[in-house]
Amino acid sequence: MEGNGHNNSNWGKEVLSVNKLRRKLVTSQYLSVSTNPQNLPYMPSSRRNFLKKGASLAAISTVTPASFAILPPKPKPVKEDFMQMCMSYFFGFEENKMAYSRQMGVTGAVTSANPGMAGLPGKKPWDLEVLTAIRDRFAREGLQFRVLEGPPSLDKTKLGLPGRDEEIDHFITLIQNLPKAGVDTICYNWMPVINWHRTDNERKGRGDALMTAFDYESVKDQPPTEYGEFSPESMWNNLEYFLKAVVPEAEKAGVKLALHPDDPPVSKIRGISRIMTSVKAFKKLIDLYPSPSNGLTFCQGTFATMGEDIPAAIRYFGKKGKIFFVHFRDVQGGPENFTECFHDNGKTDMYEAMKAYIEVGFRGPVRPDHVPTMANDSNSHPGYSVLGKLFAVGYIRGLMEAAAKES
Repeated sequence: MEGNGHNNSNWGKEVLSVNKLRRKLVTSQYLSVSTNPQNLPYMPSSRRNFLKKGASLAAISTVTPASFAILPPKPKPVKEDFMQMCMSYFFGFEENKMAYSRQMGVTGAVTSANPGMAGLPGKKPWDLEVLTAIRDRFAREGLQFRVLEGPPSLDKTKLGLPGRDEEIDHFITLIQNLPKAGVDTICYNWMPVINWHRTDNERKGRGDALMTAFDYESVKDQPPTEYGEFSPESMWNNLEYFLKAVVPEAEKAGVKLALHPDDPPVSKIRGISRIMTSVKAFKKLIDLYPSPSNGLTFCQGTFATMGEDIPAAIRYFGKKGKIFFVHFRDVQGGPENFTECFHDNGKTDMYEAMKAYIEVGFRGPVRPDHVPTMANDSNSHPGYSVLGKLFAVGYIRGLMEAAAKES
């Protein structure tokens, strides 16, 4: 350095200036640097004079195109969804589905309180240890446990049988423990003994995709279950008894109880009446026990099967703040004979539905519900094809973005 005739302190300042310049060029992702210093952008005259000196050129001889690595562009962040996009996990922690979810930015997880799934087969579904184990397992995958769908059995409660108070006590314990695991929404139903029911899991649909379907003719003459006949009045009385016991506890805990409609929404199956089969029934539900914790899971496919006006129903319940959770799907047909189809191939104007959610300000969890089983995918869990879910997520997100931009 001394042989170049420069003062050491001045030289250090000039080298620092050149290093700053290099960092600026790298940050701006310039891919080449001219050997003519005057072509360098934003360069003060003092630096130009310095770079004209031969000794200085030797000092920066390493500043060549090869010395600047091409920095890869930063990945664009996933656009924030208008609602909390979720995926369901009812058959364990499915590794491929969790990987797809991360890649799509669908970070919400919906599952049941399953001790076996949590790796704690000796525990109870309402135990805090089970709930936190499920939460932590999802968290390790970059996912968030958002909704508990499928609480412990309430069949005795729904039918008004001995033992219902014990079931209700367990449900209250679940309500109290759930927020400690970071979850504030429970999706439950009022369908005892016979829950979600289909008569065909391989009905051919578009492109020979396998679709789930229901035909009431196949079940209407079946004998009652071992529990006998239950009238609509008894089912409503049992629901009111349940709500009076659990809603005050849900209010204390800040938990939302989201009742799912009866699916299929027919009047009776094997002697047991189904009461949550219309918009009118859900209006009665929220009047039965008015509370910020008493609301519904808006299952679009089931309400569409009922023949209801989907956008109008969303606006009615949404403006009241009663939609806590959304199942986004569609159907072909009516309550006594329907098929669960691709999201873009049903009877509902899905774009108008999405606009209605945005209009009422719904920001809660939503998941794609039942989907056809697509080619080369397993039909071992009808309605839950992973490939079908991928199609649904893309469709929902496209609707969401388009509707949000229009609002």
